[in-house]
Formats: sequence, C-alpha cells, structure tokens
Amino acid sequence: MGKNRDEIVAAMKAKIDETNAMLDEFEKKAAEASGEAEVAYKEQLAKLREQSDAARAKLQELADSGEEVWQNFLEDAEKLRDAFVHSFNYFKSQL
Repeated sequence: MGKNRDEIVAAMKAKIDETNAMLDEFEKKAAEASGEAEVAYKEQLAKLREQSDAARAKLQELADSGEEVWQNFLEDAEKLRDAFVHSFNYFKSQL
C-alpha cells in the first residue's frame, strides 16, 4: 500500500469516526426526547448507523484491496462516506 493510499484511508476513517462520535451524542439527546420525536430520532439514528457500517466495511475493503482495484473501491468508499456525512448533517439540521 502506498503512502498516498494510506493517508486517504486514514482521512476517511477519521471522518467516519468523528461523525460517529457526534452520533453518540445525538443518541443521548434522542433518549431524552419523548413521543413522536423520540421515535423519529431513533429511526434516523438507526439509518445513519447502517450507513456508517456500510462506509466502514467499504473502507476496510479499500484498505485490503490490490492496487488494480483500488481506484474503483476508492470511488465507492468516498460515495458512501459522503452519503453518510450528508445524511448526518441533514439530520443534525433537523434538530
């Protein structure tokens, strides 16, 4: 694995970890909500966790891939990461 590749994987992992840490905080706030708001928060958080898991899995696949398929995995992993971050930011704006 080249240095550039390692740096890209590390940066993507850091962004996913950062966003997951914020999700943890929102889960605490969701637990304090009641009624429909609690249900809505929990549903959105569950979706965001699924996206996070998919992004992490693709990132691991990227880290483990050979050079010949690396570019394809990188593009897919970036799309998943971006979708996860976008969904999180939308969720955050709704609070």
